Amino acid sequence: MTSDTAHRGNRHGRSEEARRAVLEAADDLLAEKGFAGVTIEGIAARAGVAKQTIYRWWPSKVDVLLEAFAEDMAEHLTPADHGDLATDLRAHLAALADFLTTSDPGAVFRALTGQAQHDPALATRLRDDHLSHQRTRDRLPLERAVARGDLPPDLDLDEAVDHLVGPIHYRVLVTGAPVPRAFTDNLVTTFLTRHR
Repeated sequence: MTSDTAHRGNRHGRSEEARRAVLEAADDLLAEKGFAGVTIEGIAARAGVAKQTIYRWWPSKVDVLLEAFAEDMAEHLTPADHGDLATDLRAHLAALADFLTTSDPGAVFRALTGQAQHDPALATRLRDDHLSHQRTRDRLPLERAVARGDLPPDLDLDEAVDHLVGPIHYRVLVTGAPVPRAFTDNLVTTFLTRHR
């Protein structure tokens, strides 16, 4: 076992309380100061841990921010199963819009996305290691609907996800227009009219 893996997880001595404090501090600082304003020193001071402790667990501030973002997405953006496609999609798209526009993790996402435009390695990690997992979660309501017979079995689920969540990301990252519940509900209505 390498020294790096020796510090991964509570079994090997990493305190969950300290880990959570570091991730929350990283979220807070990024929301307050932007990507360039976040430093390992600042995270350590906010979290109340030694700088060396952070470097032992994460190689860089990007690694801290990516882990914080991944955990936030899994916690807040896993679609509930209400047993009804319209309800599932409306709830999930509204939660996605709120997450991206009003939460600290949403600010983390916007900052990481902006930084990724200048950092190809970060762009690859963000897309392949983190956003791909969210895309899998975004497919869940559609997969359940196909299994129930509510959607056609040959539906292209990746294209469907693009049509449902793409406009939300476009508003958040490109136009800056608001993403109210009426907008996300209309995306669902249009999708269901087309595919049911």
